[in-house]
Amino acid sequence: MLRTLLLLLLLPVCLFAQTPQQKVREYRRANEHQILNEFTTLLAIPNVASDVVNIRRNAGRILQMMKDRGLNPRLLETREQNSPPAVYGEWKTPGAHRTILVYAHYDGQPTDSLQWTSRAPWKPQLYTAALEANGQNTPFFDAGLINPEWRIYARSASDDKAGVMAILTAFSALKEKGVVLTSNVKFFFEGEEEAGSPHLGEIIDANKELLEADAWIICDGPVHQSGRKQVVFGARGDINVDLTIYAAKRPLHSGHYGNWSPNPANLLAHLLASMKDDAGRVTIDGWYSDVEPLGAAEQRAIADAPQYDEELKKQLGIKRTENAGKTLMEVINQPSLNINGFASGDVGALARNVIPTTATAVLDLRLVKGNDYQRQVQRLIEHIRKQGYFITEHDPTDAERAQYPLLARVKVRPGGYNADRTRMDLPISQSVINAVQSTSTDKIVLLPTSGGSLPLSIITERLKTVTISVPIANYDNNQHAENENIRIQNLWDGIETWAAIMTMK
Repeated sequence: MLRTLLLLLLLPVCLFAQTPQQKVREYRRANEHQILNEFTTLLAIPNVASDVVNIRRNAGRILQMMKDRGLNPRLLETREQNSPPAVYGEWKTPGAHRTILVYAHYDGQPTDSLQWTSRAPWKPQLYTAALEANGQNTPFFDAGLINPEWRIYARSASDDKAGVMAILTAFSALKEKGVVLTSNVKFFFEGEEEAGSPHLGEIIDANKELLEADAWIICDGPVHQSGRKQVVFGARGDINVDLTIYAAKRPLHSGHYGNWSPNPANLLAHLLASMKDDAGRVTIDGWYSDVEPLGAAEQRAIADAPQYDEELKKQLGIKRTENAGKTLMEVINQPSLNINGFASGDVGALARNVIPTTATAVLDLRLVKGNDYQRQVQRLIEHIRKQGYFITEHDPTDAERAQYPLLARVKVRPGGYNADRTRMDLPISQSVINAVQSTSTDKIVLLPTSGGSLPLSIITERLKTVTISVPIANYDNNQHAENENIRIQNLWDGIETWAAIMTMK
């Protein structure tokens, strides 16, 4: 009888005991203005990796944010004085049998302010909805309550300062609410991911013991286009190439010399057209020959993912896609070749009747598991050579101009790396899947490889660990482009997701 009475007395406590997710949500709701103020303060610092002064201001700001949370942070420097440091901190849990390292990057893509609606990429702006949905600019939080559908527009709002903010806020919530972390957690924020991570390998090599972990868990990129949360087990590799075609040594009047002096824009257009067929498949010899096939688990994950291509085509206003008959999730598991930009002469009000001297394109080579970025670049170079071009690494000399009818300069940008992919059936993979699923009533999406690139191979090859990505940004965030943004609810969801990862079983 006494035992029954005690159970009845304890029953209300059991019924109303908060879960870790509820505690994190309660913390967020009580601190929304403070969280967004800290976030927008970070967004207001320009963060292109080559901007030495401002990139170090970012590192210093994150260092202070981590000090405020008791994470004992430090800067991990490189031998090159002006390269961005990584920011490192850690939190040890007595009795933990696992160590995870959580990663995000604090640098962002270069941007042209004139292309932004605000004309100020690093001045965070609050809108009541997406610009495409007629969102209206509104003063920050004058209304009191924060609508989760509002969006913050600023460079790196989604890619990837949202990741930094979600990770650090998740830790703050767990710490303040007394929720014990289940792993030792190391924090690593990189400062030049958008520049190709040229010093990441050096930083890892100099701090191998410090950076060892059972898994590196990455916060970067968007959730699935359906809005569902996803766990991503790989990322494509990346390398960028500048390709310049040369014509006459000085600009020529198109009336006096047209139909006689070669036009470099036309030459480059033909050369680029030779690299892909009408269906969008790359025609460079060997481009797909060393692709490592997907396993049964990866193929099943693609088949189980929401079929969203038709809805996405409607949103984007496109009728046809490349590689017709294959879904977006299928084709991002193949290597690609993209023209990032093409320039020759002038257009619009500045257009003139001239034959330009050069035409330049920036090519983006995305790689999948099995490709080697250096080998892929060599295939590109051999293709250009087969089209009759003499290839140089510098502006052509007069002697070269006199000898060769077709001249091309190929400049490989620094910072290339290969693709990487982690098995979905590993115990740590299953733990991450279960943790993320615990925060959502919808079935989460499992993605073998993301369309974007991350320097995962640099990590796994040096540390012999695995990497898993858990993105949080809205899929329509305009990352790398003008009017980049984060939907506030995605930030809120991201905080809960990353708290679940830090307390996963």
